[in-house]
Amino acid sequence: MSKVMTVEEAVALVKDGDAIVTSMAGGVGNPDYLIKGIEDRFLATGSPKGLTKVSGCGHPSDARFAHPGFLKRFIGSHPGPCPPLLEMINEDAIEAYGLPQGIMQQLYRCIAAKQPGLLSKVGMGTYVDPRIEGGRLNDVSKADMSEIMRVGGEEWIFYKTFPIHAACVRGTTADENGNLSIEGEALKLEILEVALAVKACGGKVLAQVKNVVAAGSLKAKDVVIPGELVDAVVIVEEAEKYHMQTNRTYYNPFLSGELKAPEGAIDPPPAILDPAEIICRRAAYELYPGAVVNVGLGVGVGVCSVAAVENMTERVTFTLELGAFGGTPTPRSDFGATKNPTSFIAHPSMFDFYHAGGLDIAFLGSAEVDSMGNVNVSRFGELKAGRAQGGFIDISQSARKVVFCTFFKGGGFKAAVDNGKMQISQEGREAKFVDKVNQITFSGPMAVEKGQEIVYITERGVFKLSAEGVMLTEIAPGIDLDKDILSQMGFPPVVSKDLQVMDARIFIAGRMGCFD
Repeated sequence: MSKVMTVEEAVALVKDGDAIVTSMAGGVGNPDYLIKGIEDRFLATGSPKGLTKVSGCGHPSDARFAHPGFLKRFIGSHPGPCPPLLEMINEDAIEAYGLPQGIMQQLYRCIAAKQPGLLSKVGMGTYVDPRIEGGRLNDVSKADMSEIMRVGGEEWIFYKTFPIHAACVRGTTADENGNLSIEGEALKLEILEVALAVKACGGKVLAQVKNVVAAGSLKAKDVVIPGELVDAVVIVEEAEKYHMQTNRTYYNPFLSGELKAPEGAIDPPPAILDPAEIICRRAAYELYPGAVVNVGLGVGVGVCSVAAVENMTERVTFTLELGAFGGTPTPRSDFGATKNPTSFIAHPSMFDFYHAGGLDIAFLGSAEVDSMGNVNVSRFGELKAGRAQGGFIDISQSARKVVFCTFFKGGGFKAAVDNGKMQISQEGREAKFVDKVNQITFSGPMAVEKGQEIVYITERGVFKLSAEGVMLTEIAPGIDLDKDILSQMGFPPVVSKDLQVMDARIFIAGRMGCFD
């Protein structure tokens, strides 16, 4: 019997009190037609109500669940992309728990196998450590999502599994029996893993697709989710609106790996160097041939463009935690996708690779750094739940080298390069190098203990984490050590006895030639 049905029939399978998971990453793989259908049903009938929203990544579409009574709980890695949901969390309107993105992805597999939980070192020493905050994002969240266990003479975090009753997933094509393929999608994501998890809990899997074909006509190896795991197939209407490949792009075969784009001309380096460009140009010096690299969402994403100009793209392997190897990660508006990827793996599998130490270098952002090298990207000001995290904890704790790319100060800071020197025209109001971070998203002491190489790159100086603390190792030309750096910090850094001036080529527009 055909599993194809209307969106109204499909969303009726979601019941009051269900825990519902959506498989997507930002705007990539967003089953928005289904999510809108669930939202429309709630607004019209008041059901389904009291849901638990499970999110393995940051989902702007979670805004559709931000209605009083619709949600009672959020379990995910990254509420930041959804301001209405973030507001509910900060107002204690719902329970909320933030876990590392990789842990969320791997918990799906534990749920699918009916295992009690997952043992991991990821999160130790950060706010998700049960001895610190346990991942609780506000005052009404009381559940223990994890505990410390001692196994083999070592301490581990044991993350507990939980039931999931419904899933919204997305493919490009389904046959009448519910077999699902993803040829036009930008990522594999975790659609199989969440389907298996939901079926293990006796729940329902809803799939959104652009095309339906005759039963049995899909090639067996192209099927990503077997029809036996799918309860409803819905053909999306207005695909250009509800089935976008990324936030910005409806469909691009160079992002789905169906075609490879000609390399073409590389965009020239900018003629005017702003602070963000200076940070990325200096950060690119941390690359080396053969390195496997992750680039996060933030200032450091510009490292990809610098690498292309410096002919390093083919000599390193860029990866994204969402599952793409090779190629060039797309800019912020399409973030999550990759142009000309060489291969795709599932989202949870990429975190297996990362957790095992597969990353040589990670370029990540930073909101606050303290004297011990701790970094905060997860809580700001009076907010209980901040705007960022995602896979930050997984990646920063697992990479051999972590390069934090950040402006030295925030809040109105203005600077420019003039005649090869950095000139500060307006100092920022907000310190980023502070006495104590508001929340620990990365533990400096643990990094020192593990022997990780940690670098903090700003437009006016470079710092490295040492056993003595945060050490200033390089200063930009034109910057005054006391006036522009030491007096603007919330703690006195260690100043290297061999303090260097940053390479002059960084501050001269054009190709640097640093890898020639």
